[in-house]
Amino acid sequence: MSTISIIGSGGMAAAIGGLAAKAGHAVEVMSRDAAKARALAEQVGAGATTGTFGAAPAGDIVILAVPYAAVLDVVKHYGEGLAGKHLVDVTNPVASDHMSLVTPEDSSGAQEIAKAAPADADVVKAFNTQFSHVLAAGPTEGHPLDVFLAGDNAEAKARVSAFIESLGLRPRDTGPLSLARTLEHVGLLSLGLVAHSIKHTNFSIGVSLLG
Repeated sequence: MSTISIIGSGGMAAAIGGLAAKAGHAVEVMSRDAAKARALAEQVGAGATTGTFGAAPAGDIVILAVPYAAVLDVVKHYGEGLAGKHLVDVTNPVASDHMSLVTPEDSSGAQEIAKAAPADADVVKAFNTQFSHVLAAGPTEGHPLDVFLAGDNAEAKARVSAFIESLGLRPRDTGPLSLARTLEHVGLLSLGLVAHSIKHTNFSIGVSLLG
């Protein structure tokens, strides 16, 4: 197993951190609010540690589990501390109307992060199509949750896919990082389902193979 660094202390950080610790990974939590980082490390358990916000993360895989409104500033703050890392973007750059994205039409949240990150950091979009509490609960009735991912670096995607599998989840590679915008629209799809038909968030979006 490996060390997984998580920047953030909210629901997605807790969900991924909890699954990672359960799978035997060493978990490092980093947050602007040191008290929240310590609280999450204690919640995750299994020897999870806290790192100094802005210092180079210990893990090769770094989960960017902060809101999109903050993530670009966070990436710039870490700067070269993220060099050579596999950055996993879990954000959804959703506008206040919950029907559109705040990113340029020819880009995505993940691509904007890639622009802000060191040149040798590899960004992989993943986890953004699952609600945090659904992710934290893991497989339901024996059915693994699908985690869609996109990225330009094959090695980074392979590393992140292996990490996803270690959590008992099923990675689904969708292609290059340009597909991250499509995955972010899946986030909008989920919000639309909550608002207009399903009326709750106890569901997951995945793939059923027929035949």
